[in-house]
Amino acid sequence: MEFLADFVDTALGTAVDVLPIAVILVVFQVAVLRRRVPNLGRILSGFVAVLLGLTLFLIGLEQALFPIGETMARQLAAPEATGAAVPASGTQVDWRDYMLVYAFAAAIGFATTIAEPPLIAVALKAEEASGGAIGSWGLRIAVAVGVAVGVSLGAFRIVTGTPLAWYIIAAYAVVIVQTFRSSRSIIPLAYDSGGVTTSTVTVPVVAALGLGLAANVPGRNPLIDGFGLIAFASVFPIMSVLGYSMATSWLNRVRQARRSRGEAT
Repeated sequence: MEFLADFVDTALGTAVDVLPIAVILVVFQVAVLRRRVPNLGRILSGFVAVLLGLTLFLIGLEQALFPIGETMARQLAAPEATGAAVPASGTQVDWRDYMLVYAFAAAIGFATTIAEPPLIAVALKAEEASGGAIGSWGLRIAVAVGVAVGVSLGAFRIVTGTPLAWYIIAAYAVVIVQTFRSSRSIIPLAYDSGGVTTSTVTVPVVAALGLGLAANVPGRNPLIDGFGLIAFASVFPIMSVLGYSMATSWLNRVRQARRSRGEAT
């Protein structure tokens, strides 16, 4: 009965959130374009499927993903896991005691990104649009590596308590430099790759990890230090995709130079 009541409440809230989107689409179709809504029955059934899917997803977040992320962060940050003594009041924690936390953050960032549906869709479209020049798996792995590095560095920031702005400003400064040195064809895709990572799978787990870690590291405030991991998960994939493109271009130039020298001899 408790699950049923929770399901009904969540479904009603989801319907209220999604209804404006449907209203806008119908108004533009009927009033602006002055055309009937095509395949009305199919659209209605799809709308119901979206409501059910979002409702179950939100319930899953509350009952599974958020608790798992917070529990893992709490267990990994516990003194018995890190082997660190509880610091006295006013003293700093030793960031080296939390190596297992950084490894877990990198692993969970990589795994959730590989499973991210929007990234899969963008990677397939990129492969299709480029005629196979950009491999979908290569792009997904490049983005996942960027998220892994970013989330791990974000966990390090939480442990050390250093200001978030320093990291983000430095990261975007690197992105700006990479943008001027990268091929124009890869820049839009790289920037989009930073956006699609912060979606249905990655955001709940990464947010729960940050809050759980900040709540269990001595001297950290969940409100001040717990948020910000998603910013890392957004900017570092841009860096990794641009870096992957630059490295690929450099390797191609090296191969061409070797072939030219071989033909010359």
